[in-house]
Amino acid sequence: MSSQQVLAGFHAVTARLRHAPATIRQLYVEASRRDKRMQSLIEQAQAAQVRVHPVPADRLDGLARGTRHQGVVALADANALATDVDELLDGLEERGETPLLLLLDGVTDPHNLGACLRTADAAGVHAVLAPRDRAVGLGATVQRVACGAADTVPYIMVTNLARTMRQLKERDIWLVGTDDQAEGGMHGIDGRRPMAWVMGAEGEGMRRLTRETCDELVRIPMQGAVESLNVSVASAVCLYETVRQRTTSNQ
Repeated sequence: MSSQQVLAGFHAVTARLRHAPATIRQLYVEASRRDKRMQSLIEQAQAAQVRVHPVPADRLDGLARGTRHQGVVALADANALATDVDELLDGLEERGETPLLLLLDGVTDPHNLGACLRTADAAGVHAVLAPRDRAVGLGATVQRVACGAADTVPYIMVTNLARTMRQLKERDIWLVGTDDQAEGGMHGIDGRRPMAWVMGAEGEGMRRLTRETCDELVRIPMQGAVESLNVSVASAVCLYETVRQRTTSNQ
C-alpha cells in the first residue's frame, strides 16, 4: 500500500475516475449509503470497469488515515503527469504554449497546497514546483482539497529550488516573486511572457536565496488592516492577473 496514493472524498475519487480510471486499484464505499451522489459515483466506477467494495464506515476511517472521506476511499497508483522541468517545457514548446508556472517555497500545509493546486488548474497553470525538503507531498488531504486538480496539474518536487529557478531562467522563464516591501505592484508585470510566480510560506515568506534568484519582486496591493494574504489566495490573485493580461491580449 505504501506505493499507492490514498484518494479520499467524492471530488478526488471522481476526478481520478474521469481522468485516469486505470490507476485505481481498489475502490471502497460506505455500505450504508444509498443516496443519489453515491449511486452516481458507483455507476461511474462500473462504467470505467473499476470494482466497488462496500465496507463499514470504520474500515473507511482506517483507510483514509484521518482524512475526511465522505464515505468514499480509493487506493490508486500515481497518475502519470510531467515529473521533470525540461520534459514539461519541451512539451509546451512543441505545442506552442506560453509557460505559466507556480513555485511554492516552504508551503507545508496540505490544505494550502490543495487550494493552490485547485487555483492553478483553474488558471491554466502548466505545473506547480516545490522544494522536496520544504513541501508537503500529494497525500489524501491535498487530493481532497484540490478537488481533482492533483490529477490535472503536475506537481514537481525538486531537490534544489534555487538551481531549478536558474534552470528556468536559462529556458527564458521570467521569475516574479511577491514581497510586501517591493516597490512595484503586481499589476505592472508583463504576464504575456513565459513566466513563473514565486510564492513563499505564510509568516516567513520566501527564503533569501529564493528571493535573490527572482528576476522581479512585486507587492500585492493591500487596502485593509491585515498585512498579508493566505498563500493560496495570494497565488490566485497573482495568477489571475496573468490570465487577465493573456486573455485581453488574445481578444
